[in-house]
Amino acid sequence: MPAHLSSPVVSAAPAVAFPGPTQSVLRRRSVGMLSTFPPRLCGLATFAGALSDALERSALTVVRVAVDDVRTPAIGVDARLMNGRRSSVLGAAEVLSDCDVAIVQHEFGIFGGRDGDEVIELLDALTIPSIVVLHSVPAAPTDHQRRVLEAVCDAASQVVVMTFAAGDRLLSSYDVDPTPVVMVPHGATLPDRSDPPPHPSLGTGPLHLLTWGLLGRGKGIEHVVTALAELRDVRPRVRYTVAGATHPNVFASEGNRYRDSLMRRSWALGVAGSVDFDDRYRDVPALMRFVASCSAVVLPYDSRDQATSGVLVDAIAAGRPVVATAFPHAIEMLSDGAGIVVPHRDPAALAAAVRSLVDDPALLHEMSSRAQALAPDLSWDAVGARYVDLCAGLLSTAVGTVS
Repeated sequence: MPAHLSSPVVSAAPAVAFPGPTQSVLRRRSVGMLSTFPPRLCGLATFAGALSDALERSALTVVRVAVDDVRTPAIGVDARLMNGRRSSVLGAAEVLSDCDVAIVQHEFGIFGGRDGDEVIELLDALTIPSIVVLHSVPAAPTDHQRRVLEAVCDAASQVVVMTFAAGDRLLSSYDVDPTPVVMVPHGATLPDRSDPPPHPSLGTGPLHLLTWGLLGRGKGIEHVVTALAELRDVRPRVRYTVAGATHPNVFASEGNRYRDSLMRRSWALGVAGSVDFDDRYRDVPALMRFVASCSAVVLPYDSRDQATSGVLVDAIAAGRPVVATAFPHAIEMLSDGAGIVVPHRDPAALAAAVRSLVDDPALLHEMSSRAQALAPDLSWDAVGARYVDLCAGLLSTAVGTVS
């Protein structure tokens, strides 16, 4: 994260592993991970899978407990939590309690009960230290959402937020003890630098913009398509790839209506030849090579509430400049010059930002260099080491309390 960012109440988790006996003991310990897991198509599942792999590379044993989805059941997990069944909730707590530390990924809509409140009983039933990772902190929660999140934080031994903005929002808007709250950035898979992809757009050739992720309303892609119409005078023409299939939940309710509306807009505005809709599946290494091959990533999200964006972190990890709307994570991550922040729902501002990259190739190279400088601290191994430190600290405290 940018070195100058700080918070009066939220600290960054340590970046250096605990030395000496604590660390050597920890390396023989196990961590229980409660989350959704692949092949479920959601950011939480991807995050949990990558973090679990990073912890295992740190010589920890990871016990995976999946919040299961009957449509896409998790593969290769050790136990399953079936929402709506109290026996399953308590059974999952028992499996996790057989480990030394539990890491619980929290997002509204994942767990059973109203606003996912079944997770509170699970956390209360744990007999080991727990780390709760907050994937969202609503800026305008309902009263019940507020109570749920406060109860989740109260039950946890450690609370992780992934940006300082999320931590500040949590502590200013919720009744939460600041002591256990720390910031650990979202991790990312770095591109393989031994086989760097070509970057024709950083020298000559058309500027190639990319937006990727599961499609649904609120992504703001229509504003980029409109912005391209204002850039029709640029030669060579700016290219724009929209990569990703329709989100499964969106497809279940309305099919490809949003994707189709974007295609119709591109034809109506005369920019269809510049926009490529690519729904091919790519595994993580292939995706990161694809991201690293574009000129810049565009994140035109409509939401002003998004405190954490895994796609933003992946873009920075790939060393790509970013043009993003002013959601909190973008403001925080791009403050050192790795990108440009623009107002929400403003195609003219998007067009002006893109034009600045066309008119000033040196700016594009400078933004890319700033992104590459941030990338090492965002690797999954670096982020995994932060979680190893947190686990070591909790176990050290527990040992001290017992003694």
